[in-house]
Amino acid sequence: MLTEEKSTRILPLTLTGRVVRLEPLSVAHAPDLYSAGNDESIWRYMRYGTMQNEADMRAWVQMLLDAQAGGTDLPFAVFHLETGRAVGCTRYLEIESHNRSLEIGGTWYGVAYQRTAVNTECKYLLLRHAFEELGCIRVQFKADLRNERSQRALERIGAVKEGILRDHVILLDGFVRSSVYYSILMNEWPGVKTRLIEKLGL
Repeated sequence: MLTEEKSTRILPLTLTGRVVRLEPLSVAHAPDLYSAGNDESIWRYMRYGTMQNEADMRAWVQMLLDAQAGGTDLPFAVFHLETGRAVGCTRYLEIESHNRSLEIGGTWYGVAYQRTAVNTECKYLLLRHAFEELGCIRVQFKADLRNERSQRALERIGAVKEGILRDHVILLDGFVRSSVYYSILMNEWPGVKTRLIEKLGL
């Protein structure tokens, strides 16, 4: 449970649905993740650059684990239950225990798992845990302004567009990215939950 105590940390945990299992990220996931993420289109709008080889993926995983050690992030490997392999990543980040808020982001999936139930169930599991177990009052998301598919996906689940941070970050290729922010508030969660349950056929 997030509290007003600034020292409160969210502990690693596993979240399991019918299609995916989200488990704490580790360096051991790097081979599967490199295999799933070996497509430049996945990284087009991401802040990390393309994963050129497995060593790049290991370094990226270690960067997230370092952020977890600092208390700001909690990364998950996304396991596809049918195949038994890690097919992507997602995470809690910008964790602010004293404000009872966090962000869901850094999300990507192998091309074969995009536009499937994988993302819908991941969002459902993460949002349900954030609002019903951690007691969040706000969960936010952000997307590259150019990434219209990501924005439409957030809008379909009921996230509210808040605005654009112009020239927000400089990407590794030098592009100056503007970011679109979305959020879901505690009082909006019941409606969003109903929508996700209907999409998943639960």
